[in-house]
Amino acid sequence: MSWPSDPREDSHYLDEVIERTRAAVRDLRQAERRIAEVDGVGEAADGLIRARAGGHGVLRGLHLDPRALRLDPRVLGAEVTEAIRLAQEAAVERTGEIVAEATARVGALPEPLDETFVRHRMESATRDLYAGGL
Repeated sequence: MSWPSDPREDSHYLDEVIERTRAAVRDLRQAERRIAEVDGVGEAADGLIRARAGGHGVLRGLHLDPRALRLDPRVLGAEVTEAIRLAQEAAVERTGEIVAEATARVGALPEPLDETFVRHRMESATRDLYAGGL
C-alpha cells in the first residue's frame, strides 16, 4: 500500500492505515492469547516421566510415575531433565509457529506516515502552486 498520488485521497488512505493497524493489533493480541494457551509436552524414561511447559517455556507440570522412583538417582535426574527439555522444545516450536503467523499478517502494514509523507505533500503542493502561475 503506497501513498495516494492525489492529496484528496489522503483521508481514505489514513482510514485504511488506521484500520490495518487496528487489525494488526488485534492479530498480535490474539497471538499473545494463543501463546498463553500453548502446552508443550515431553516424556522420558519410556513415558514414566512427563513434563508440561507453557508458551514462554515455563514448566507447568511434572508427573513421575511411582515406578520412575526406582531408577538410579542420577538416571532419574537425567530423565527428568530430558522430559523438561522436550516439553520446552515443543512449547517453543508451537510458539514460533504462532509468532510466524502473526508476523506474516503484521508485515502487510502500510508505509509509516512520517516526515517523508508530509514532505512529499508539501513538495506536491508547492509544485501545484507554481504550475498555477502564482
